[in-house]
Amino acid sequence: MAGTHRHNTRHDPERTVRSHARSRREHGEPNSPHATPGKRKSTIESPKSRTRESPVRREEREGREGREKRASRRNPERSPEHRRRSPEKRRCQDPTSYTSSERSSNPLSLDSLAKLDAYNEKHSRQPQEREGLLARKEKDRGLERRQLGKVASGRVVKDKSKHRRHTEHERGKRRVISGPLAEEGYVRKKGGYMAEDNGKKRFGRRFWLLVVSIVLLLVILIPVGVYVSKKNSGSQDSSGGAPSNDGPDPANENLKSVNENDIPAPAKNTYLDPFTWYDTTDFNVTYTDETVGGLSVMGLNAAWDDGTQANEYVPALNKKWAYGTMPIRGVNIGGWLSIEPFITPSLFESYKRNQGIIDEYTLTRELGPQKAAKTLEKHYARFVQEDDFKQIQAAGFDHVRIAYGYWAVTAYPGDPYVSKVSWRYLLRAIEYCRKYGLRVNLDLHALPGSQNGWNHSGRQGAIGWLNGTDGDTNAQRSLDIHTQLSTFFAQPRYKNVIAMYGLANEPKMIALPTSAVLDWETKAAAIVRKSGMQQYLVVGDGFLGHSKWKGQLSDVQNVVLDVHQYTIFNKNQINFPHQKKIQYACQGWTEQMKQSNSVATGFGPTICGEWSQADTDCAVFLNNVNTGSRWEGTLPTSDPTTSVTTPHCPPDSGTCSCEKANADPGTYSDEYKQWLKMYAEAQITSFETGWGWFYWTWVTESAPQWSWKAGLAAGILPKKTWQREFNCTADVPDFADLPENY
Repeated sequence: MAGTHRHNTRHDPERTVRSHARSRREHGEPNSPHATPGKRKSTIESPKSRTRESPVRREEREGREGREKRASRRNPERSPEHRRRSPEKRRCQDPTSYTSSERSSNPLSLDSLAKLDAYNEKHSRQPQEREGLLARKEKDRGLERRQLGKVASGRVVKDKSKHRRHTEHERGKRRVISGPLAEEGYVRKKGGYMAEDNGKKRFGRRFWLLVVSIVLLLVILIPVGVYVSKKNSGSQDSSGGAPSNDGPDPANENLKSVNENDIPAPAKNTYLDPFTWYDTTDFNVTYTDETVGGLSVMGLNAAWDDGTQANEYVPALNKKWAYGTMPIRGVNIGGWLSIEPFITPSLFESYKRNQGIIDEYTLTRELGPQKAAKTLEKHYARFVQEDDFKQIQAAGFDHVRIAYGYWAVTAYPGDPYVSKVSWRYLLRAIEYCRKYGLRVNLDLHALPGSQNGWNHSGRQGAIGWLNGTDGDTNAQRSLDIHTQLSTFFAQPRYKNVIAMYGLANEPKMIALPTSAVLDWETKAAAIVRKSGMQQYLVVGDGFLGHSKWKGQLSDVQNVVLDVHQYTIFNKNQINFPHQKKIQYACQGWTEQMKQSNSVATGFGPTICGEWSQADTDCAVFLNNVNTGSRWEGTLPTSDPTTSVTTPHCPPDSGTCSCEKANADPGTYSDEYKQWLKMYAEAQITSFETGWGWFYWTWVTESAPQWSWKAGLAAGILPKKTWQREFNCTADVPDFADLPENY
């Protein structure tokens, strides 16, 4: 069996030497150094007598023999030769069974061994390989088997053997590619497998070194690039963009000064528990259950100072403002405490059209109470911060109109709104205004049931205020809210900083009975006065037109009429050419403002509470979520008086497109920047013929023509509110080189 076994296995020189010596000892032949292999019967078969093996079979046999040889070295009794011999022969060959003389009686001389080795080298087709080579070959075969498996699953990997020192010819002899590699056309080369068609290495060492180098380079360069970009363009605020909702959470260091155990059990995990607040910056976090008018004072600091001026041209808060002769130059903070989709589209963009998430009502209903509270408070904390009020002062403003919803005070059964959380941020905003000498116009932007059915009233759709089944109920709820609000703001600390108090933003009087709205406003005014507030009351014109307000609410003292002027929401004005839009602001709006501002021809004190320099209605979600625009003629509605299905950019101006209208201001041409600034200055001039104005709005996420902050950064608005290069006294250029359709 031993001979048969050797005939089917690869020739091993060491095994041959040991076999010859063993044969001579068993037959009593001397181990003469002069004996020649040809004079005795050799157990070594000629290579010519061996059956020709396929390369694959030879490779398998070599691997098997290598494993057996290593096993025999570790445990001689487990070697194949040991297992194949009879127990008697194993005992005879066991060194422990020999006597001392037997173990040393017949050694081969060194000369004989050398000659025998030369004979084997001459007649064997296989090279003499050291034991270390066999071990390396076995390691290579293990790697190759793993690589074959990976290639079969569609991956080509690099051969990881690092210490080969053989020629391409030797590797070609001992490596035959078969199986999936052969089918896919790969051949074995140094360092890995290669496609035979082009010889290019796949996923070699250099490839991975290159990948690692690129990654490390990006890790270094990206932060540097961001830093340099910020250094070059200024801070996020100075660029005019809205603060991101990403970034670290507030540190809330002031919570360290209070003990969480001091919060009474009934107040824990409520809006009165400061340890549940997302942001405690500049809030008084000492617990109190004190209320005024049923509204919490939690978060307010005890001391205040009204001695600050907004700028050198206006009086300090504790000095009287000469309304009617000293124009108001103010800005709105919209889309903050009362969500408006076009100001913060990020809150709505992730939803599909069929989900119907179109306003704050549907948004909070979709999110659910806990997630809605978390989402909106983060928005309150990040979208507008103290630095915004500092920038507002620096831009030359002296008044701020803050829009908020009724849910800052309370919510009613069925309401999904986040209740009372925005109240805390409203109070903090008033304190920031105080710090920078800015007077406040409080604007109740959303009433129960919705006073106009638009998304910025909280709920888009039917009007449920003074209308429908719950119209009267919601009207009374609104009066109750004013009772609470006016009682709270009648406190001495608000006497100077709050200059104006709005009853209802944009009640849609063209859809509601005019008399019902006027009656409600009369009742609301009486409540406010009874509470002790003596500030100016603000009522919206309801889109009736200035002339229809003459003589209205004449029994109510200190009331100001609020008009909102936009050309883009009127399909008969949006298509004005650039020159005509400026002319209309200088002439049409100026005439209307003068007429309304006099009790002889109109209502009396009149302000423009909202306006912008927007040239189109193209801003995303401006006309409601997932709707089109008048500009492109993609705004069909159920009301034929407002439906627009044909483009309404200036006539004969070519294709109307919103693509460039929504572009970054950095891409605006010099002519267009000049026009935008002139259009803004024309409106400012017009509105200051009345009591003044409030720009809509201070900041947006992505609508620069609606953001004073962004317009200021882009150079398309005056650096200071009182500075202007155009005041409607000069002729308006024709802007012939400025495309009317972008």
